[in-house]
Amino acid sequence: MPAVRLDLEPSLVPTEYPYAHRLRVRFAETDAMGIVHHSRYLPYLEEARVEYLRHLGHPYHELRAEGVDYAVLEAFVQYRRPLRFDDEVWVHLRLGAATRATFQIAYLLTVDGEACASAVTVHGCVNAQGRPVRMPAWLLDLAS
Repeated sequence: MPAVRLDLEPSLVPTEYPYAHRLRVRFAETDAMGIVHHSRYLPYLEEARVEYLRHLGHPYHELRAEGVDYAVLEAFVQYRRPLRFDDEVWVHLRLGAATRATFQIAYLLTVDGEACASAVTVHGCVNAQGRPVRMPAWLLDLAS
């Protein structure tokens, strides 16, 4: 079994994240118990990542046109408090450690300032054929 790459500990303090994206929970994302189904958290993280790249001036479609994709290699989510229909959720995001071909992102999902979930994703830089490629220099410069 491959070694786990994630080693980033997400903070529970929203101000420790340089970027936050707001989303609202849709009814279709809730389960029979009236809470957001656990499978919906990964798309929330993805939406925040894509908006973060756009915010940095590197929209995802431009990166793909340049031959770089960011495959998710690992994902970890810790659920702390349920999200419910119509909650306004802030997905706080910060870039973590990076190597020549991988990087990590930490997330904190909050509602009214309260931590509802934390997460980490590990990404590999790959080309259109799925082969590893070097991380763009601007992304390496942002990594902590």
